Amino acid sequence: MKITIIGGGPAGMYFAILMKKANAAHHITIYERNGPNDTFGWGVVFSGRTLANLRAADEPSHAAITRDFQAWDNVDVVHRDGIARIRLLNILQARCEELGIPIKFHREISEVVSLRHECDLLVGADGVNSRLRQAFAENFKPELSVRPNKYIWYGSHQLFHGLTLTFRETPAGTFAAHSYKFDGNTSTFIIECDPQTWANAGFQTMSDDDTRAYLEGVFARDLNRHSLLSNNSKWINFALVKNANWTFENVVLLGDALHTAHFSIGSGTKLAMEDAIALAESFKATTTAQQALRDFETKRKPVIEDYQAAAHESMLWFENARDYMQLPPIELAYMLMTRSGRVDHETLRRRDPAFIEAYENA
Repeated sequence: MKITIIGGGPAGMYFAILMKKANAAHHITIYERNGPNDTFGWGVVFSGRTLANLRAADEPSHAAITRDFQAWDNVDVVHRDGIARIRLLNILQARCEELGIPIKFHREISEVVSLRHECDLLVGADGVNSRLRQAFAENFKPELSVRPNKYIWYGSHQLFHGLTLTFRETPAGTFAAHSYKFDGNTSTFIIECDPQTWANAGFQTMSDDDTRAYLEGVFARDLNRHSLLSNNSKWINFALVKNANWTFENVVLLGDALHTAHFSIGSGTKLAMEDAIALAESFKATTTAQQALRDFETKRKPVIEDYQAAAHESMLWFENARDYMQLPPIELAYMLMTRSGRVDHETLRRRDPAFIEAYENA
């Protein structure tokens, strides 16, 4: 097949790798608007199950990813008192090169409609603001919702040995930080607040340096005198993406172009790479491209819908976090752990009986 992929992120590259492994005769080209070392954000995380899926799908890239991986299995909640993203991209770029898959960097594809007739399969893996999705909006029927909370994605050399959720109350309002280490000396540090807090703090008139200094003050005790590290870090609003249709004719969406889930419940990169695995498996199980695309949507869509439903509950919780700050820490931690509905009381008891005993005796 002749396969054209718009977007050289994890979804697009990983799908290309799996298809080329399955049949070296496939002619695959990836177009990416950015350069090979351009990335935004810091680290990404994968569950043990996702890592097992990556190992089964492509052992060489799995080995390279886990060589730099940082593992943890605890969740810490602070109230009142993975792997680097660029490294992941570089690993997948190298694997594409090894398999003979060209990636055309700095190529902004403005005219995507005609591409559909020039290949057997056209894949849109071009992110939240997907041009391919926009070009075929009548077919995909996307539903986009921009959420009210603001968030900004920093790094820090303060190491958080587990997923750490930190809440700090200030005169401006409540700030929440989602942090975790992703390599031996760096952590992701995502800060979120509601629009009222954001406005009260005066961020709309602050420079990038002043914003970072302000937030370093809010989380001073948590950062332990370490600075926040910016990578073109800007305040943005989370965009919830859904599509009524995932495919049509020889066109399919993957990753953030297809769906998003709030960062409080997991990694968009994980979902994107698992999309790629599922689509590649559908091509193995069927005989034509259209059959494969139908199989992919039929099997993968219910999984994503369940995940998005849980992520939606988590997102709503954080949008209303200021309403829960009066709770004692143990009650807040319990509410946090059960917010999405994916973890219940008995699951928590099995995972951490001491925590549940403390909660029940509070």
